[in-house]
Amino acid sequence: MNGREVNWTALIIVVLLFVAVAIMGFLAARWRRNAKEGLHSLDEWGLGGRGFGTWITWFLLGGDLYTAYTFVAVPAAMWATGAVTGFFAVPYTIVLYPIIFIIMSRLWSVSHRHGYVTSADFVGGRYGSRWLSLSVAVTGIVATMPYIALQLVGIKAVLTVLGLGSSENVLLTDLPLILAFVVLAAYTYTSGLRAPAMIAVVKDLLIYLSVIVAVIYLPIKFGGWDSIFGAAEAKLGTVNQATGKPAGVFIPAEANYSAYWSLALGSAMALFMYPHSVTAVLASKARNTIRRNAAILPLYSLMLGFLALLGFVAIQAGTKPIDLDGSVNPQLVVPQLFLDHFPAWFAGIALAAIAIGALVPAAIMSIAAANMFTRNIYRDFIRPDADPKTEAKVSKIVSLVVKVGALIFVIAMDQSTAINMQLLGGIWILQTFPAVVAGLYTRWFDRWALLTGWAAGIIFGTISAYNVINPVTHAHFGGSVAPIPGTNFSVYIAVSAFALNLIVAAVLTVVMRALKIPTGADTTRPSDYAADETDPKVVEIERTQKFVEPGGPSPVP
Repeated sequence: MNGREVNWTALIIVVLLFVAVAIMGFLAARWRRNAKEGLHSLDEWGLGGRGFGTWITWFLLGGDLYTAYTFVAVPAAMWATGAVTGFFAVPYTIVLYPIIFIIMSRLWSVSHRHGYVTSADFVGGRYGSRWLSLSVAVTGIVATMPYIALQLVGIKAVLTVLGLGSSENVLLTDLPLILAFVVLAAYTYTSGLRAPAMIAVVKDLLIYLSVIVAVIYLPIKFGGWDSIFGAAEAKLGTVNQATGKPAGVFIPAEANYSAYWSLALGSAMALFMYPHSVTAVLASKARNTIRRNAAILPLYSLMLGFLALLGFVAIQAGTKPIDLDGSVNPQLVVPQLFLDHFPAWFAGIALAAIAIGALVPAAIMSIAAANMFTRNIYRDFIRPDADPKTEAKVSKIVSLVVKVGALIFVIAMDQSTAINMQLLGGIWILQTFPAVVAGLYTRWFDRWALLTGWAAGIIFGTISAYNVINPVTHAHFGGSVAPIPGTNFSVYIAVSAFALNLIVAAVLTVVMRALKIPTGADTTRPSDYAADETDPKVVEIERTQKFVEPGGPSPVP
């Protein structure tokens, strides 16, 4: 056995809160539902009726972007290796909000006008290319799968510190995770995007409560921030016997600057290319809802900064994140910190916040991946005449399959595999940026050039990530930073792959233009990109012009 005793008080609190949000998830099926249409279209099931206002969108985006794995992994990285791999998440989320304000409002407008459900829908309509649309869809689905798996890793961390599980009894270890998955799958199938939107409110309130109390109480208990930072600096400066280098980075030196800024910039550019981020944006009811959220979402970054510092607090506290097999697992740092230094009832609330924090993004991610499969693979290549009801039915089934795949991934493979796949997912998803974002502003790029650039970025990024060797375990996929070929300038691999992608796409576009290769039909119009539901001009355009209705035929032949 693993020698842990079950903390019954904390466990009961976690179970009660989990049951409460599960009930909310099922009740959400009737929340703001179109009585006539029900949840029998992707607009209703997969996008919540496209009717969420500012505050619901704020909670939904917050629950979507600041996941359970974020709350577990960021302080874990701070505890284990310091600022470069941990604290970069704070500036990255700050860089993110101008992207939301400027870019995502344009995507919302054109999607509102044409009934687009996914970013691949937009790419298909903009460039008249099913194959480019398919590349965006497949990349989104594949990149999302390990992201869902890591949410389940967050739940597993909570269950481990609570004392559930044993290194000798696999069933006992995985059964609670399986039960949580079944409940998640059931209410997602029943209620669609409305379920995580409703649960996100509870999840975020619990997270804010836990973090605010922790950053006030724990520094007082452990001698203030000066002693906490001193302990962190001493630990991270200790030489690792296996590598002969310091264990981590307390304050990044000049040599770390390029890795730090490129991780922040690349991650910010990549995040809203993920299908679940786009889904949360398109579910809002107005263009200005997105812009208002870009203004108030930085509150989450403030909270994330405090949360990251809990990794340093855990160093001063002497927290020992021991996994079931007796090894040190940094992912257990924050759950163990709360369990060690708070009353069991409050620790239960904090751990429930992390567990519920996994349910919200996992639900949105599975819905988003399912929507992409349904619209951009099933409809475009298998059944072009699928009606809205059939689309919704297929998407519901695929969302279950996606969650089953993520669960098998977590149970059957070790955690390092899930993290490596997530590393690759970030590299891959950024390669869709030129097709999606450039398309929101210009039609200059050629569709085949974009497809070739995407392939070049995917191949280069995958090979580069594989060639990074972990200095301790000597395993491949040992990190996300590597030198630019031919230089000693180390950057986030996704950024160097993106630069190659963009260069290839630009050069080939010039070649394609010179060869007068057909460019494909663009079904969008300049007025689409600034449209809002309350704009009188939009009302007039919609009255006089015929556009693709939600659930209508594929935008590309």
